[in-house]
Amino acid sequence: MVIDMKITIYHGSNYIIDKPIYGYGKSYNDYGLGFYCTKSIDLAKEWSTSLNIDGYANKYEIDTTNLTILNLNDGNYTILNWLAILLKNREFDTITPIAIEAKDYLLNNFLIDYEAYDIIIGYRADDSYFSFANDFLNNSISLKQLNKAMHLGKLGEQFVLKSKKAFDNLKFISSEKVSSSIWYPLKSNRSTKARIDYFKLRGQSNFEDDIYILDILRKGMKNNDPRLR
Repeated sequence: MVIDMKITIYHGSNYIIDKPIYGYGKSYNDYGLGFYCTKSIDLAKEWSTSLNIDGYANKYEIDTTNLTILNLNDGNYTILNWLAILLKNREFDTITPIAIEAKDYLLNNFLIDYEAYDIIIGYRADDSYFSFANDFLNNSISLKQLNKAMHLGKLGEQFVLKSKKAFDNLKFISSEKVSSSIWYPLKSNRSTKARIDYFKLRGQSNFEDDIYILDILRKGMKNNDPRLR
């Protein structure tokens, strides 16, 4: 998808980052190496803080003209595509036989060429979302429950710069100091609420209609299977 527009994005950090560096960072983040931002200044403020540690909400403008964008939430992909990318980059506790088999199957059948894009838009796998995905891999929750869980607490959607071309189109605007005494409790409460709602959700499975990872494996479901939508 190629669009022609300028977008305001934010990056929460312990530091003022007026010139993000391409190729710098952690390769084991959700979508691999990249510069992780959000369109929400409130989320950036929350993500910038830790307990008793203030942060900065860095504001940028990016010209997305002629940039390719992979939006995992635009309806063209399933939660399994997101999970496959996560499995490629993050470490999961795949210690049970079903989780090990599930990881290999998802990587072989649902991983898309995400590295070919300049920008990726998708869920942020904080501790809560990560644990939800891990439960799905271990056959503890259904696909329907996982989809619902990803909206609990509104934990955030990431806007990730992947290519040098994307970095070259980024312009630093300003930086705002963020107080941990205000924003860290909001961050903590958002995550806590998501976990509380998740435990309620786990008890709502309809075993006749729900699809579990074991069903996907046994029935050999592929990326274009309508049952996964």
